[in-house]
Amino acid sequence: MVAVQSPSLSHLTIEELKAEVLSLVRDRDTDPLNQKVAFAKTELAPYFEELQRRNPYPAVESQIPIVLGVWTPVWSTIPFHDVLPGRLHDCSYQIFLENGYYANIARYAPGSKSKLIEKFSSVLAAYDFMVMQKFEIRDGEWFIQNVAIEQALRWRAMPLTIERSEAWFQKVLESRLDEFNQKTGLPQELKLDHVDKVTLKKLEKTYQAIPKFEHLYVDETLRIVKTQREEKQRPSYTIAVRRK
Repeated sequence: MVAVQSPSLSHLTIEELKAEVLSLVRDRDTDPLNQKVAFAKTELAPYFEELQRRNPYPAVESQIPIVLGVWTPVWSTIPFHDVLPGRLHDCSYQIFLENGYYANIARYAPGSKSKLIEKFSSVLAAYDFMVMQKFEIRDGEWFIQNVAIEQALRWRAMPLTIERSEAWFQKVLESRLDEFNQKTGLPQELKLDHVDKVTLKKLEKTYQAIPKFEHLYVDETLRIVKTQREEKQRPSYTIAVRRK
């Protein structure tokens, strides 16, 4: 990525660079996508480039042990993250397991910031959404492939914690592992409840893609990920922090 201005950041330590990145994106993940894309080009690019230059784990094979665990994306330009309305950012998790499976899990609760709706939150439903994937290293690059989408309606009063997310992921994985190991392709049409046709088409296109996936920077507490669904498509960037 090319920044409009590239001030020298070489005098900063890695921890200072990380802190500044997190400070720059704080409370900005709900900005409109076009603003976030512009912000990445004008403000974040120099930091991404400097952190990539100092990435402590540049060898892709060395990154897998580092990413295992639970992360939360704190800022992203991936449109898929908010294709459904009302995502609760603190209840968004990326879970990497040693067996090569990975899940993006998020809770959606439209209107959750409304004071009126908040009064009735104990009796309202939330929509929990999980995209399950396989990951491995092929030819020195990350290879990510979607294998399933799961969804559940739950009471908003029951928070989607890390522990509940992990348990949901493990339960589905155990029940469908044989199916995933034998699967050779993805369905051409998704069948999801509680999703309108326009949104379903957007989900299908993303679900069937095999994106390029690269860690510009990764360590034990922070990941900066560059993804690109198609060669001609603009790359997307995600900043994630470790939760567990």
